[in-house]
Amino acid sequence: MPYDKPWISYLEQLQQLKDRGLVVTDDERALAYLERIGYYRLSGYWHSFRERTGACCPLKAEGRKKFKRGKIDHLTLDSFKAGASFQQAVDLYVFDKRLRLLVLDALERIEVGLRVDIAHSLGRLDPLAYLKPELLHDEFSSVIDPQTGLTPLHRWQEKHARLINRSGEAFIQHNKTKYGLPLPIWIACEVWDFGTLSHLYAGMRAEEQDAISRKYGIANGRTFASWLRSLNYLRNVCAHHSRLWNRNMLEQPKKPGRGEASLFEGGWGNGHIQARSFLVFCIAQFMLQTINPSSTWWQRLTDLLNDFPDLEELDLNLKGMGVIDDWDHWDWNDG
Repeated sequence: MPYDKPWISYLEQLQQLKDRGLVVTDDERALAYLERIGYYRLSGYWHSFRERTGACCPLKAEGRKKFKRGKIDHLTLDSFKAGASFQQAVDLYVFDKRLRLLVLDALERIEVGLRVDIAHSLGRLDPLAYLKPELLHDEFSSVIDPQTGLTPLHRWQEKHARLINRSGEAFIQHNKTKYGLPLPIWIACEVWDFGTLSHLYAGMRAEEQDAISRKYGIANGRTFASWLRSLNYLRNVCAHHSRLWNRNMLEQPKKPGRGEASLFEGGWGNGHIQARSFLVFCIAQFMLQTINPSSTWWQRLTDLLNDFPDLEELDLNLKGMGVIDDWDHWDWNDG
């Protein structure tokens, strides 16, 4: 299907928004945001302001987009809900930016801690354990993809080699010059990103997986692996400056065992909560309790969430990100 939407100027973009019912109280300021942030990026925030059929909104013949929820068809219209404003979209964008930066702060600490955990666990078996299929899970190290002829370990090793080769870190260059390749895992792991870490953890044997997950209070390492996949998805959203606050999590974490992470165990009883970002924020805090017990990250998150823009007139609130009831009264020392 050919793309037939024409290029339009910033002034035309602004007028289009006005014509569709978005309130603009300061044209000059709104134009500056369109020029600096972009119409398409901001549209991810005012999308929630648009009218939809199936509620109090009549069906219109033009300017509508169709999506399915269960067996009922809903239509998202181009027109905006009464009272929706350009400034509200900007406020939501700024909130989301602050949220991404705060989440990245937690993920950085978790990533560094996991590097130590994985390197120490596998390094005890062999300094080059990441090259030894017999020290990893069979499905990861031995099962060949019939389309590529490669195992997951092969693909992982290719990424690992790229990270080592392009690294400009002085310690990498020093060890390559003095000792050559391959590098022991406790050195090599320092250039791995979160995805590299989570994929290698998923490829570890159950015994080593469980030993690491138990450190965090989760008995089953395969459950913990799903948590790391969710955290990695979260990290990618934040690192690419994508919308986060009401993001649908494509990598959803598995429910832990009974009595584990009891403070937010109710999150797995609700499909909406499980599909949204707040549950993964809880997982991040749960892991920070082990990595850095004195961290104030949850308090900073609480302060930020309490500063969520006032969008009640548009039926938007923290429920859109999947908050769990009474979340702001939790005592993590008891959870």
